[in-house]
Amino acid sequence: MGLFSNFLRGSEENKNSVEMQWILLTEKSQIEEIILKSATKPVLIFKHSTRCGVSRMALKNFERDYDIEKTALELYFLDILKYRELSNEVSKSLAVHHQSPQILLINNKSVIYHDSHYQISVETVKEALLK
Repeated sequence: MGLFSNFLRGSEENKNSVEMQWILLTEKSQIEEIILKSATKPVLIFKHSTRCGVSRMALKNFERDYDIEKTALELYFLDILKYRELSNEVSKSLAVHHQSPQILLINNKSVIYHDSHYQISVETVKEALLK
């Protein structure tokens, strides 16, 4: 049971997940665009370190569990190692202390929810969207 049941269950869950459509966050100008977009549609930024095992696991779990309708949320992905200065600018512009991994949920031009490390989950994002 244990290890193999989790492995098999994980592959079945992936079949049921919604396909994620990440938009790469690579330019400073996108930060203002994200803030403006959030006035009409919530936006999520996932700040990810490609060298960190915790970040990799958080991203994998988030993608596996993701079941939010495509039209409900814009998804941005930020590689903090490749775009460190941009990551700092996101933190400054949105007034949220930098962490990695980290999710930022922006709605009506402000951060309505953020979390990091093992607290990152699709369920908490859905709860924040309902408030």
